[in-house]
Parts: sequence; structure tokens; C-alpha cells
Amino acid sequence: MPINTLKRVIRRVARRTKSWGTIVALTLRGNRVERKAELKRSKNPVLLLYGFGATRRTFSILERRLYNDGYTVFSINLGGIFGTFNTRAVEELGAYIDQKIERLYKKYEFRGKLSIISHSKGGLIGHYYIKRLGGDRRVSHLITLGAPHNGNPWAFLSLFTPLPFVFKSLRQMTPMSTFIKKLKSGLFPKKVKLYSIYSKDDFICPYPCAVLEEAENVKNLEVEGVSHSEFLIKKNVYHLIKMALDNEIPLSLEQRTREKVKERALASGRPFRLIEGAKNFVFQPKGQTPKALKIAPPPSSSISKAN
Repeated sequence: MPINTLKRVIRRVARRTKSWGTIVALTLRGNRVERKAELKRSKNPVLLLYGFGATRRTFSILERRLYNDGYTVFSINLGGIFGTFNTRAVEELGAYIDQKIERLYKKYEFRGKLSIISHSKGGLIGHYYIKRLGGDRRVSHLITLGAPHNGNPWAFLSLFTPLPFVFKSLRQMTPMSTFIKKLKSGLFPKKVKLYSIYSKDDFICPYPCAVLEEAENVKNLEVEGVSHSEFLIKKNVYHLIKMALDNEIPLSLEQRTREKVKERALASGRPFRLIEGAKNFVFQPKGQTPKALKIAPPPSSSISKAN
């Protein structure tokens, strides 16, 4: 291995180890947070939903950046083992945040709809709340970071242990589980914009676990060189989140992700289908006869390394 390549690998490993250590240290501080934002009659607040094994403090860096940029941001304690770590079933947590959001709207008289930013399993909770519990009446944007919308193959490992009997959500996150199948069926509510931000360098939620079937209001955004924990730290990810919140995602970013998904699908030798509304678009491997009309549909995205 050339010396320059080796140096790059060492730097990457060191950076990711540092990022992981930062997130672990924040997570272990638990769910006690200092509320900085004034929620009373706030306009379009932002709700943060953390992932399995995490806590509200996991979002500390992202929350501070949003607050400094003028967003009203808050989080909810999702409970779990020892009253923390988000280990409860997704349906249970979806119903819980539904009730919690309604109470907050009455107590603080929020103005306008809120946006949800969610990491990992938190993305499934937000997705379920909006799609199955009528959350579209309260939410304008759902931005997911490394969320296993198609299930996560790592969850299969838990099936060889007693953990799934204690933590139902581990069973739910296995690919093609009954929960995942039900969540994917039907169209996502058109009134809510859904952005799935993912990375090929995320080995905790590996590609294409986070790739969604697209619609006019459902887009995939690929960010390069970001690990699972770095979604909550990297500045280029934050800039992408901010653009999504402000409805400023460039069409070129969406298009680049779609092109990359198509390119990988063709290279894999297996058909890969994205759905846009009621129209099926099939990316067919070379040498095979298309089973559906091949159209180069509009948008889906990527953002290059920037920090």
C-alpha cells in the first residue's frame, strides 16, 4: 500500500474513532438537558429524535448549531431500559410522541408546523408517527440521518441472543420484518417533505438500508465520507440539514444521488426499483430485458465532502 494511501487511512480511522468517542461521551451523560430555546408561541419548532442506545445528549452538538442559527429546537425523553437509551418498540414510541406533541402544542401554543430531525432508529419513529398516526397534521419536514427505512442487517445478529425478547425494536429493525413491510406499504403523506440523508461510509446502517422509494416529496440525499456517528457532528451534514429545513436543497444534489443509486444498481446485476408517485421506474442490469418502462426520472441527491 502506497505511503500516502496508508496515511489517509490512518487519518480517517483516527477521525472516526474520535467522532465515535465524542458521541459515546455525550450519550452517557443521559437525558438531562439544559433547555435554551423559548418554546412559548414559537414558530415552526424543530424536534430531535435520537436512535437505539442513545440519549437526548447525543444531539448536543447538532442542537447547539441549530439554536445558534435561530431555530427553536427541543427533544423528548424516549425512555427505554433504565428509563433511557430508546429501547422501546417503535409503535409504542410513535404513540408516545404523538401524545407528547399534542400536549406541547396546547401548553406552548406553537405556531405553524414543526420539523423533525431524527437519527438512526429515531427515523423509524418519526416515519411511523407521520405515516401511520396522522403526524402530517403537525409536521412539515422529516429529515432522517442514517435511518434503516429498509431494516438493518446487523439486527439479525441480535436474533441469536435473548435481546429481541427484551427489546422488541431489535426484531422490528431486521430487514423485511413485519414492521418494516407495513411501514413501507402505501405512499408517504404528500403534505410532509421527507429527506433521507445517508452515506456509503456508514457501516452501522449500511447502504442501501436508508434509501427510500422516491416521490415528489420524498428524496434521498447522499453525503460522502460520513460514518454513523458523524451525522451528528460533521458540518457538511449540518449544512445539508439546514438547507432541507429552509427548503433550499439544490436540484443538482438530488439528481446526483439518483444517478449514483442507478449506477450502483446496474453494476450489482440486480434490478433496483424506485417509485415516484404511482409510476414504477426500474433500473435494469445490462443484458436483461426491462420489465417496466425505463425512464430517467427527475431528482434525488449527493453532497461532497466538506470538512
